[in-house]
Formats: sequence, structure tokens, C-alpha cells
Amino acid sequence: MTRELSALLAVASEILDSRQQRFIEGVGAPSAVVKGHDDFATELDLELERTIAAELRRRTGIEVHGEEFGGPQLTSGTTWVLDPIDGTCNYSSGHPLSGMLLALVRDGEPVLGLTWLPLLDRRYAAAAGGPLLLNGRAMPPLPHGTLTEATIGFGTFNVDARGRIPGRFRFDLLGALSAVSSRVRIHGSTGVDLAFTASGVLGGAVVFGHHPWDNAAGVALVRAAGGVATDLDGRPWTITSGSVVAAAPGVHDELLDLIGSVAEPVAMENG
Repeated sequence: MTRELSALLAVASEILDSRQQRFIEGVGAPSAVVKGHDDFATELDLELERTIAAELRRRTGIEVHGEEFGGPQLTSGTTWVLDPIDGTCNYSSGHPLSGMLLALVRDGEPVLGLTWLPLLDRRYAAAAGGPLLLNGRAMPPLPHGTLTEATIGFGTFNVDARGRIPGRFRFDLLGALSAVSSRVRIHGSTGVDLAFTASGVLGGAVVFGHHPWDNAAGVALVRAAGGVATDLDGRPWTITSGSVVAAAPGVHDELLDLIGSVAEPVAMENG
């Protein structure tokens, strides 16, 4: 970790720490802004994004791109990427699997990742090159694994949904995955899935969403821990990727083989 990234990681950690109690106090907050089918934001989403972004700008001089208010483009330059509440539906219903996600992205690649899960008292942080830090303690690199022994986080879906990655493909993939590894979990939070993958709680995760604020922090964590993060087609993940397949070494190769046996993701993502 370079001195610059170490300093930025420390500042970002302090800022997220300062908002943890507010995050905990707001559990159960109702929908305030409807953003689409089954998607909404609470008033606390808006409050946290405003306060965290303001502190990041003040203390680091780096602009912020947030889920709720947007920001600079992310394919060039250096920008913070913020999701003030990941797993909003969980959070609003009182489910503990939700958190705050923050990444520093340079020219489309995440170089810092922070995933704060206040309701679980877990704080994951890493800079490019590692190590992964869990509550400030360095974790060992992820060992090589196999899909049959791994627990896999799986993205939520509606079997009848259409779009970039249709629900029918997701359903078929879930069925094929369950035949190889019966340990499949749907947590309803991309941040949780990727942080758990980085720390070895999960052997891997399949994320169908493409939003950078959902994916960038977790990808940074997984890579820092020695894992692999690509899209569904096996291309290295960047900020413009349409999906994430993240896993420990060995598990990742088997996941990609399984995905390729179910359908042709290239056609779906480009269709």
C-alpha cells in the first residue's frame, strides 16, 4: 500500500466511523424516494450521502459520485464512489445485512474499498495490493478452493424479468449452481456478498447488477484479499462492467465454466 493510499484509506475510515451511529439509529426508515420497480431510497440515504460526500471533499479534495446524487464520470481521473445504504430493502425492514460502501476509483479501476456493516460490527477495508483489513486486523490471503466446497452468494432476481441479464438465465444458473454446490445464499446486498467473499465467509458471489456504487468497493476488497473479480464472461472487472463474478482462486474458474455451460452471457449483456 502506498503512503498516499494509506492516508486516504485512514481518512475515509474515520468518516465512515463517524456516521455509524447515525446509520444504526435509522434502521427501519421507510421509503422516501421511489426510484423504480422495487427500488427506493430512504431519507437517511440522502442525508448520509450529503454528509459523507461533503466530508470526503473537504478532507481529501477529491470529488464524489454517489448513488443518490450522481457526480463525475468514472472512466478517467480519480473519484470517490459512494453507496450510503447498500441493501436498502433489508435496512428499511430491519434486516441487519446492509451497510455503507465506499471506493476510490482511478481511471475506471478501484484502488480503495471500504464496506462498513454497522449492524454486524464489521468494517472491511483494503487498498490495491492488500491486505484485506477486517476491523483493522490484516486477514490472510484467500486459499485456493473448489466450487463443491464453497458457499456462493447469489444476486436477487425475478424469473419473469427481461433486460440485460434475463430472469430465466438467472433461474437456470441458480439451478445448475445448486447441483454443484448446495450452499447458495441470497443476502439481498451486493456489498455483503462481496465483503463476505473477500473475507472467506463465502467462496464466491455472482452479481447481476452493473451499478458502480454497488460493485466497486467489494471488487477492491476481493482483489486485495487475493481473489478474482471479472464479469460474467470472464473479462477483468472495470467500472463499466455489467456484472461481477468474484471468488477465491480455483472457485472462480469453476464458476465461469458453470456460467458458460448455462447460456451465453455476451449476447445477453450486449443485447
